[in-house]
Amino acid sequence: MERSKKVFGNKLSNFNYLDACFSKQRFILKFGDDTKEIYHLKSEPNKILFKPLGVQNLVRSNSKLKLDNNPIIIANIRMGYGHYRISMAMASCAHALGYTPYWLDLNSFQDTTGGKIIAYQDTLYSLGSRISQHSILFDKFLWEPGSKNMYKKLTSNAIDQKNAELMTRVFQDIPKDTPVLATHSWPAQAAIHAGMTNVVNAIPDNFPLGMHLAEGALHTVQTPSSLLGYKTLEGMGKNLKPMKDEDIIFVGHYCDHEIVSNVEIDSKRRIKRMQAKKPIRFLIPIGGAGAGLEMIINLLIHMLPLINDKKICVFLNIGDHKEVIDIICKKISNFKELANFHADNFNVTEAFITKASYNEDLTGIHVFYHKDVYAAVYSTNMLMREADVLVTKPSELAFYPIPKLLIRRVGAHEAYGAIRSSEIGDGTIECRTYKQANNMFDILVNGYEEIIDMCNNIIKANKNGIYDGSYGAVKAAINLKNTKKEH
Repeated sequence: MERSKKVFGNKLSNFNYLDACFSKQRFILKFGDDTKEIYHLKSEPNKILFKPLGVQNLVRSNSKLKLDNNPIIIANIRMGYGHYRISMAMASCAHALGYTPYWLDLNSFQDTTGGKIIAYQDTLYSLGSRISQHSILFDKFLWEPGSKNMYKKLTSNAIDQKNAELMTRVFQDIPKDTPVLATHSWPAQAAIHAGMTNVVNAIPDNFPLGMHLAEGALHTVQTPSSLLGYKTLEGMGKNLKPMKDEDIIFVGHYCDHEIVSNVEIDSKRRIKRMQAKKPIRFLIPIGGAGAGLEMIINLLIHMLPLINDKKICVFLNIGDHKEVIDIICKKISNFKELANFHADNFNVTEAFITKASYNEDLTGIHVFYHKDVYAAVYSTNMLMREADVLVTKPSELAFYPIPKLLIRRVGAHEAYGAIRSSEIGDGTIECRTYKQANNMFDILVNGYEEIIDMCNNIIKANKNGIYDGSYGAVKAAINLKNTKKEH
């Protein structure tokens, strides 16, 4: 089906269609066309995620793929850490519900046309996000309006649909009725183009964008406002027909089983630490694109007096960005003497977390680095359960059940994640300047009441199923297949 001429019954102009075709041809000229190639797959245990989540990676093979019983494909891309993090949440809940999660990262197939296209666009996005944190003019006049408006219209969806036609070959080994849960629109679109019949498109963020649509898939969203925004195709064009009820559902925030199943336990432990005036534990992860580092360094400098007085403890996860250490050391001259560096070893990280769960008086700065991207991302999830406050930009982590100090966004669309968190009461408002972030930190550590309030709000929200989105998305993918079987 030609999906670049019409989106949910809304016709696009011939100019828009030709523009989409031009985009596809441009990538063919740049990276080739492998849509007639034969790519076989095999599964192998993910070195980091197999033990906790049962994740099997899908990789290239010379023979045809064989899947275990109860498979679900977690189709994703690495673009920063965000879509990996959502994918881990989906895999976690799939595993908890008795299914085998197969990890299909289109970006990992670097010898395919689709993999090259995604890697190219990821490089551009990462560069733009970093520049936006350094240049006020670039951020104000290009990045902010671009991230909000450029991808808003249905025309951007038409372009992506055409490009996704070049990403289909890695699906050819997978039985067509296998449930596919995609955590980005590109693998969702590619799966539909490849003939997969049970596809769920898990939409991230909280701001409706045309680029996140994958017609032919069932769309899931994290918030009621997002549901209405997408259903009406708000701001995506003029006089548009809305999506049908069967095309989109609200499921809740995308969070991991091991975090959601322990929300009340962990929240009450945080409350107990606050009431006992124990050192407050701040978890500060550096994102996959490395944006926001300057604000984080400024906040660390502001935290130093309380770190030295053993009033707070900092878990700094620099992900797979080893160069961050040198950057921080240029700003904080005695950082290497202050910090405890935990080796690039996932077992060491696990051991530290076990120790932290017993030591309520933990202080100092603890730095975590993992060259392996899965360890880099998943270690934040593990540290989260032992932290009291998460310091993060309002992207995918803004939807997690932990008190949050929300710092400057990377792109206007992320602002709506901060709005959602602050309205639920499990996070602060977005702090866009150094002064705002420092002031908010001072409020949180002065008396502990705000952190306790956030914990109580999280417990209430959890009882209402706010954080059950990953379970809902997995069940939706499985139900698609089961419903069709019954008919």
